[in-house]
Amino acid sequence: MSGARARERSTGLVVLWRVALAAALLCAIGLLPWLSRTDPARTVLTARDAERDPTPELLDSVRSQLGLDAGPLRLLGRWLAGLPHGDAGRSWLSGTAVTPTVAEAFGVSLLLMGGALVVAAVTAAAVCARTLWLGPRRRAARRRAGAGSGGALLAALPEFLLASVLAAVVGVRLGWLPAVGWYGPRWMVLPSLALGLPAGALLGRVLDDALPGAFAEPWARAAAARGLPARRIARQALRRAVPGVLPNIGLFVVGLTGGAVAVEQVFDIPGLGRLTLQAAIAQDLPNLQAGTLVLVLLAAAAGGLARLAARPLLGPALRDGALPSLDRPSVPSAPSARSLPLLYGALLLAVVVLGAFRDPLAVDTAARLTAPTWAHPFGTDALGRDLLARVAHGALSTLALAVAVSAAALVAGVVLGLLPRLSGGLVETVNAVPPVLAGLLVAGAAGRGPYTPALAVAAVAWAPLAAHTSALLRQERAATHLAATRALGASRRHLLRRHVLPAVLPPVVRHALLRLPSVALALASLGFLGLGAQPPSPEWGRLLAENHPYAERAPWAVLAPAAALALLGVLAVTASGGVRWPRPRRRLD
Repeated sequence: MSGARARERSTGLVVLWRVALAAALLCAIGLLPWLSRTDPARTVLTARDAERDPTPELLDSVRSQLGLDAGPLRLLGRWLAGLPHGDAGRSWLSGTAVTPTVAEAFGVSLLLMGGALVVAAVTAAAVCARTLWLGPRRRAARRRAGAGSGGALLAALPEFLLASVLAAVVGVRLGWLPAVGWYGPRWMVLPSLALGLPAGALLGRVLDDALPGAFAEPWARAAAARGLPARRIARQALRRAVPGVLPNIGLFVVGLTGGAVAVEQVFDIPGLGRLTLQAAIAQDLPNLQAGTLVLVLLAAAAGGLARLAARPLLGPALRDGALPSLDRPSVPSAPSARSLPLLYGALLLAVVVLGAFRDPLAVDTAARLTAPTWAHPFGTDALGRDLLARVAHGALSTLALAVAVSAAALVAGVVLGLLPRLSGGLVETVNAVPPVLAGLLVAGAAGRGPYTPALAVAAVAWAPLAAHTSALLRQERAATHLAATRALGASRRHLLRRHVLPAVLPPVVRHALLRLPSVALALASLGFLGLGAQPPSPEWGRLLAENHPYAERAPWAVLAPAAALALLGVLAVTASGGVRWPRPRRRLD
């Protein structure tokens, strides 16, 4: 009885913690206009009609109409009081009821998310296919050095760039599928591809990283020795590796729903991400708060289902502490595996060095949108500026920010992931805030500038790493050798340093390296939406935003920064394969 009572108390505290986090997030959003030191009446009036002169009388009328004179806390209290009755207020811009508007946008986003998940599952299966074929034949640990490079290239493609290319080529030029709008199943295909391909490539890479450890477990070796069918062994290895990735699948569900802002903008889809972005820009608090609340509830539901799904996949071994350690086997790297990161790094360094001696701000109107030549190897942009120079000069700021944000996310993710009761609700709440909305919140509080995207992405980038750490920690705690070592009187510090960290930290570090291009993409997405560096900065996200309107006429203008991002992704994938925990050598007495 005491054990059951303790579990009920722990569950109640966890639920209370999650509710407190959601309330804190909604309060922060409700205080956004006042935190950003802007006049919400002026912002709403401008959003309603930008041509009207904001006279004091007109602003007073808007304040009276919206009840702004009551203050933010009273407004938030009124909004919360209406939620139990299904009333989320009325839009400050259109005056329409918020609940049906958000429900309709959420339905559109759920359909889009479903299509994107199907594409992501197929893409992840393609990324893992080679390992699943080699694993039952006991060759999973000796995969070729460049394995996963194609997935890395796909994962490093910006969603908004992929969406633009699909819309322009498949939708407009070839006319195979609709490029704009949301009127039926055919309109789902292109945006689902734009969202699902990069997400599936990244998810497949994380799963592919865990599969060699599953194939190296004793049961897999015994099954192969007994001649069991390779398909059956591969299926069981996949079942063993999936629980460590399930929390990130839940995060992907929320990201594909509320984080699809750029794709919804390109394809003109009336989804929840676009609605939330427009509400945040116009400071339409009722719509913004309702959209965020829906994302928080979705994040909690997805996280809960992911945790519940891990139990039947792992079986009684998780409860009984009989799991083998899912630790990737240590195999000496082949010379080609060690040389590939050096090769890709040298290519990226060569681009930086060759462009460093060129002027990224020199304008030549006579050479506007020039195709690549010997004088301009990457071509020129709409102002005649050399793209090689701009990519090279933007590399320092882009890479420095991406590496710094990734390092901070790794440290925060590991530390918080080792405290699952504290981080569980925090991960889900933070993941409910798309980077774009985080950028708007940071920009509102700290102002727009070159470091605004870094602060915004850093605030949310640690969540997938913390979820991964918690999932691996849960499995490692159920490992047989850990139970035996604990029974011999080992201290918690010894268990953490000699057993838990060696099993958990290497895959999480590799995961962080795999997400380095995603961090750079998130920074680029905020720059694409105008929340990052401002002209004439050559930051890669800024380059994509500036040259995006000319993608059909001058594709090299967007291919140059996109190729640099893809090269960064391949470099991260090949370098991540060498991450290992140093094992102390045993001395024989």
